[in-house]
Amino acid sequence: MEQTTRPLAFSILGGSAAGRIIATSEPLSFWGGIDPATGSIIDVHHPLHGICITGSILMMPSTRGSCTGSGVLLDLALTGRGPAALIFSEPEDVVTLGALIAAEMFGHRLPVLRLNAAAFALLSQAAEARITDLSIQAEGFTIPVMPPETAALDLSPADQAMLAGGKGAAVQQAMRILCAMAANQGASRLIDVTQAHIDGCIYASPANLTFAERMADAGARVAIPTTMNAISVDRLHWEMQGVPPSFGAPAARLADAYVRMGCKATFTCSPYLLDSAPGEGESIGWSESNAVIFANSVLGARTAKHPDFLDLCIAMTGRAPLSGVYLDAERKARRIIDVALPDGIDDAFWPLIGYLAGLKSPDRIPLLCGLAAGHPSRDDLKALCAAFGTTSAAPMLHIEGVTPEAAGEAAPDADHVTITSDDLREAWTMLNGGPGEVELVAFGSPHCSLCECESLAASLNGRTLHPDVAVIVTAGRDVIGQAKASGLLERLQQSGVEVLPDLCWCSISEPVFPVRTRTVMTNSGKYAHYGPGLSGRKVRFGSMADCVEAALTGRSRPGLPGWLAF
Repeated sequence: MEQTTRPLAFSILGGSAAGRIIATSEPLSFWGGIDPATGSIIDVHHPLHGICITGSILMMPSTRGSCTGSGVLLDLALTGRGPAALIFSEPEDVVTLGALIAAEMFGHRLPVLRLNAAAFALLSQAAEARITDLSIQAEGFTIPVMPPETAALDLSPADQAMLAGGKGAAVQQAMRILCAMAANQGASRLIDVTQAHIDGCIYASPANLTFAERMADAGARVAIPTTMNAISVDRLHWEMQGVPPSFGAPAARLADAYVRMGCKATFTCSPYLLDSAPGEGESIGWSESNAVIFANSVLGARTAKHPDFLDLCIAMTGRAPLSGVYLDAERKARRIIDVALPDGIDDAFWPLIGYLAGLKSPDRIPLLCGLAAGHPSRDDLKALCAAFGTTSAAPMLHIEGVTPEAAGEAAPDADHVTITSDDLREAWTMLNGGPGEVELVAFGSPHCSLCECESLAASLNGRTLHPDVAVIVTAGRDVIGQAKASGLLERLQQSGVEVLPDLCWCSISEPVFPVRTRTVMTNSGKYAHYGPGLSGRKVRFGSMADCVEAALTGRSRPGLPGWLAF
């Protein structure tokens, strides 16, 4: 974008719109942050909580959180509950892709613009505005709209053949979408990827099903090995679980549509736990925020944080835009976060640090320093990455002395911030807004590993749960199969623990989510953030030991943990 102090807007997706302005300086995840049925913001931690965005010109720096935001935006657009236009001050892909799909496949145009700092500050103070392809007009001033600065896309002969329809209409559609996103990202060409992971199989809204079935009916097939994220129901048992057909049937159809297109029915949000997990330096095309961050940060693989719908386009073509963290220079840390490691930490420390790191670095890749002495396990890093992805738009992070690319990855112009003990205590308090009585304990956001299941069984040690408390673990089919073969699954079930496949906490609905629940206890920083908005319940956060104590007693431990009470 042109560097200037003169107010300028840059068109990402053209069109005309008018409406009241809703402006915020804090990014928002559309999935888990906006209710597609009402257009209201449901993220209880966001300053715009409770505001309806329908018909507005929505301004924010960028989005954060889930890749599924593209599906939510598409549904909002198709039902008339969406904003009239979207305005950002930073690069944004997730809901931009949703707007692109709305225009490309459904003929619904929703303008998307990016403003420089002067224009964003000026327009955010206005009450209303009118947008055309040439200008933004608001209360006595006009901001000119410039065409986006995009590099020419150098397509290979195989790319050109797909774009010309040589592999059918579905692949042609996928390649058009890929090229449009590549242009938006400033990519000069596309690259080969070895595997894909689909996040769009979650039934976040009817639009996800509409897109998938339209592509499947057009003959779409994946061209590379492709795994699937957790879906919104237990695929084999949802009917006997009492899930209403109005929800269960379309959720199952959505999963089936992707299987019909050749995706593997892995149904897990932790694809890095599978034998097919990528290796260091491998270029892949993954969606799902926690999976992307873990793949880049911990495995050293390379993938952008691809929005839902683009994930299928990548899987169908085996190609992705060469931009972002596929490039060496874009993997540099542009913020250094110094952390004073407390004494005596437990496993709750890691998601708390991830959550705070995202808040401290919402728009850039950070390098976290001071954590190596805590010797985080693979599961600790899983929890950290998931919580980081909840509060940051960045597709990866580095941890000094822990992650494979951390050494020398700080950019020369990186700035410095600190996570203090006060920050830790404030975040702990914010994520513990519920009362002391607990009716449900939730493990598995992201899906539990076999090691986590073993730790839970050992912590319970055969003890029976409190009669008023349900404990539910969500895990992938692969992990559940291993647990069953070893006898671990039976041990958990004998203690009263329910282990569910296919779906995860961010997609569980009633009655699988126990209706009588008033307060949920979880060890997931990600679900502690999203849970209140998604479930309508209060949430408590703590370590696995804290969760087990709540499961046995019906109460969460009051106050701060020992390592924070200093």
